[in-house]
Parts: sequence; structure tokens; C-alpha cells
Amino acid sequence: MTKDILRAIRFPLLFVLIIVLVHFYSTYYEIQLSHYGIYPRRIDSLLGVITSPFIHSDSKHLCNNSIPLVILGSSLFHFYNRLALRVWGLSILYTGLLLWLGGRPSFHIGASGLVYALAFFIFFSGLIRKHKPLMAISMIVVFIYGGLVWGIFPREAHISWEGHLSGAFNGLFWALYYKHEGPQRKKYSWEVEEEIINSLDGIEVIYQEIIPKEQTQESVSITYDYVLKK
Repeated sequence: MTKDILRAIRFPLLFVLIIVLVHFYSTYYEIQLSHYGIYPRRIDSLLGVITSPFIHSDSKHLCNNSIPLVILGSSLFHFYNRLALRVWGLSILYTGLLLWLGGRPSFHIGASGLVYALAFFIFFSGLIRKHKPLMAISMIVVFIYGGLVWGIFPREAHISWEGHLSGAFNGLFWALYYKHEGPQRKKYSWEVEEEIINSLDGIEVIYQEIIPKEQTQESVSITYDYVLKK
């Protein structure tokens, strides 16, 4: 159990460590990195799709994103281990691209879009899969981060609500896209039987009827249209 937790927290911690190092480097040397963020619809700002999550305006901004990244990221890697890296990487890429396409003309920085993507993925994945342990995690996410939903609306001018909305959309999208991968709810026997029946419905089955030798030396092939009644 301890090994699983350590394995799950390893990547999120490393990611946050890089963010912290970037922030302290820019603060110590008084380097302005905001121009490495996303400036919507500017071709020379496309690199910001990748670099913007590592850049934060101040320590408060850094803390507001770092703690959720560790908590949500650890949950992602623990419960969706095989999907975690894909979801993480795709969320960064497509959240950034959506923001680049639809954001306000200003530099957008920070990992909050990724935070929203992870929160919405974990929440909707648990509900879609109807897997009780995962649904419990979904409820915990709502309890801890339920207030995130207000961040997708334009409330404060200095907050990139477009980035939050892009992240939320991506989280929902990947939850739907990967709903058949990763942990699944255990199916009852009657559900399995129903799936088998549905898969056989309308299948044409070929039977071969063998006529006894005393009647004929030839076999006759008969085709039946085999449809199971539900």
C-alpha cells in the first residue's frame, strides 16, 4: 500500500518541484517569464502551450496550483495508473490549444488549467464508470474542490477563466474518451448474459443437416435466419 502511494505521488511531486524551481529562479534573478505564457492567436506564442503551466506570477499563485496538483495528480496516478501520463500530457496540450484559440489577448500563465482538467477528469470518470471506489473519490473531489466550478466564469479580470474552462472541458472530454479503459465496475452475471444476447441478435447462423445414409448419400445445407427474442 505504501509503495503504491509513493509510486502515485512521485510524478506529481516532480512536476511541482520543477514549477517551484522555475519560480524561485525567476524570482531570485528577477527574470520576467510571463512572455513564455500563452498569448492567444499569436503564432510566436504557441510554445506557451507547453511552457505556461510552469510559470506563476507570485508565491500565492504557485501555492494555489501546487497543492491541488499534488493531491489530484496522486489520485490520478493511483486510481488510473495506466491512463495517468496520457491524461496529464493531453490535458496540458489541448487545454493550452483551446486557450490559445479562444482566450483574451493577454499573456496567460499558470497550471490552473491542468488543475481543472484533472479535477473534472477524476470527477466524471468515477460517475461514468459507476465504480463505487471511484465514485467515492469523485465525491471527495467535489467536497474539497467544489468551489472550482465558479472559476470557469468571468468573475475577476486578472484571472484566466478561459484557461479554467478549457481545462474543465478537457477533463470531461478525456473522461468520456477513456471510459472503457482503466478500472471498470465489476459486472453482474445477468449483465454479461444480456451483452452476449445483444451481440448475437440478428446473426445469421449456418446449420448443416445430415441425412441418414439409408435415405441419401448427400448432405443438405440449410440456412436459418437466427434471431434471439429479447
